[in-house]
Amino acid sequence: MAYWSWGDPAAARVIVCVHGLSRQGRDFDVLAQALLARAEGPLRVVCPDVVGRGRSDWLKNPQGYVLPTYAADMLAMLGQLQAQAAVQDLSWCGTSMGGLIGMAVAGTPGLPLPSPIRRLLLNDVGPVIQWQAIERIGAYLGQTGRFGTLQEAADAMWRISTSFGPHTPEQWLALSQAMVRELPEGGLALHYDPAIAVPLRGMTAGDAQQGEATLWALYDAIEARTLLTRGAQSDLLSRETALEMTRRGPHARLVEFEGVGHAPTFIAPDQVEAAVEFLLQP
Repeated sequence: MAYWSWGDPAAARVIVCVHGLSRQGRDFDVLAQALLARAEGPLRVVCPDVVGRGRSDWLKNPQGYVLPTYAADMLAMLGQLQAQAAVQDLSWCGTSMGGLIGMAVAGTPGLPLPSPIRRLLLNDVGPVIQWQAIERIGAYLGQTGRFGTLQEAADAMWRISTSFGPHTPEQWLALSQAMVRELPEGGLALHYDPAIAVPLRGMTAGDAQQGEATLWALYDAIEARTLLTRGAQSDLLSRETALEMTRRGPHARLVEFEGVGHAPTFIAPDQVEAAVEFLLQP
């Protein structure tokens, strides 16, 4: 599993930023730089490419593209970080799938973490995932395409990502650069294993409902200070679920962004400010 590391590799304060289902760690470039610019002491920001995405290897068995695998990989990564320099203050920022991984890591007692997660930012995700959003994502997930230019790939991604909210053409092109890889025969394709779609396509609405109890149990066990950010027009995290998350478990503080669906990208200044202010709290 590859990861991108920003800031001081010897810093005792570490913020892990984990991306969504078909994305990769460079999604957090803007946020990482903002965090480092505002940090008052040494800080390391680590942004993994979850297995099957970006620079990380692909699994031989696609049934491994599931939450327990991802959480185990994060524990291994945190162990490596601890071996490099003692981690004394650990925070987690997770978008969508990255937030679910964060819930699993923060909400499972007895895990061998180098330090407890003190601040947990869940970006547009919770224990209840709306089925229509799963169907929407499943309709395009795994179609990695073939594109002649980066701009062509960016345009194709924008057509399925308008729910991310307003971005300038320059912002979207920058977000798209790490989302593609060169094909041996020429051209570009999206930078993830098409097989990450296999477990999702095998899921039923009943499976999703059964998983809710497990996810609520994880959420209710979280002791970290928690911020929940939500696109006000999100089709994946309902406002009802978001409000319930403020009333139980770690009693998350809720911040919503108007004009945004699933999911905020932490590019817009108000989104960056909300994340930075929370993640850099003492």
